[in-house]
Amino acid sequence: MNTRAPAVEARQLIKTYPGAVTALNGMDITVRPGTVFGLLGPNGAGKSTTVKILTTLARPDSGTATVAGHDVLRHPDRVRRAIGVVAQSSGADPVATGRENLRLQGRLHGLKGAALDRRVDGLLERFALADAAKRQVKGYSGGMRRRLDVALGLVHRPEVLFLDEPTTGLDPRARTAMWEEIGRLAGEDGLTILLTTHYLEEADRLAERIAIVDRGRVVVEGTPDALKGELRGDAVHMELRETVGEAGRALLGGALRELRGVREVLIDGRRISARADNGAAAMPALIGALERAGVTVAAATVARPSLDDVYLRHAGRRYSEADADTGAGLVLAGGAR
Repeated sequence: MNTRAPAVEARQLIKTYPGAVTALNGMDITVRPGTVFGLLGPNGAGKSTTVKILTTLARPDSGTATVAGHDVLRHPDRVRRAIGVVAQSSGADPVATGRENLRLQGRLHGLKGAALDRRVDGLLERFALADAAKRQVKGYSGGMRRRLDVALGLVHRPEVLFLDEPTTGLDPRARTAMWEEIGRLAGEDGLTILLTTHYLEEADRLAERIAIVDRGRVVVEGTPDALKGELRGDAVHMELRETVGEAGRALLGGALRELRGVREVLIDGRRISARADNGAAAMPALIGALERAGVTVAAATVARPSLDDVYLRHAGRRYSEADADTGAGLVLAGGAR
């Protein structure tokens, strides 16, 4: 049994902003040492606010939090010495070189002389920036800047590394390279990493454990495989030729309730999502029921459960729609939230 204290722990964090905007509404998370923990949620879900509180950049209205064993409110200086932070926006000086940025960061953390030179050289080599070390950062590509940001967060060998949306704006190749480096930091270095992301694939690939965040709170937490495994059967998604109104939803709900092996149906506009014990076998019955109700299906897919389906089940709306804040759909036919 792992009896080590959590590397990060937050309990019932509440945070509101002017205008009665609730950013956090009882946020609870626990991160074990030496793991990658993912905070997954759409933009505006409260991920960045959580990171700001945990990194001492903001104060909660109520609740408690510790990082590396230090209380973020009582001992913020100790927390800052124990953490590395890679924010969404680059913190590098664009007119300084990569090497100059790293040296400055090292000096701020008390490194000097040969020890500083060795650390800077090692990070430049590790992040494939040695050839660009003497170039101004403003001439770096997006992927190079992001690698430098991570290197800056590691100069002082922190106990906990916070990565806030580390691959936003990167092209697919640069994103894959960053994923590989994050994997090495956790696997080879044993670093504790708290990763915030709104990319489903990123959380699924990198995090040993994830907390899905919606409207300032955790709606479900677990390993990606366990969360997907809770969803029995297949995910069925259908797109209709026309939007279904309120009256149509009730009509379709009655028709779909009659189908055996079909559950957790959500109807939202032109789209229908459901779970089925056997998606391929249920599809003809689903399409037939819809056609009898006067609704034509334009496209339909069957897939194994994904984190998108997990979010749909627990938040009551599709992930893409939550990201655009278009509101929740309607759960019918015994759907569970």
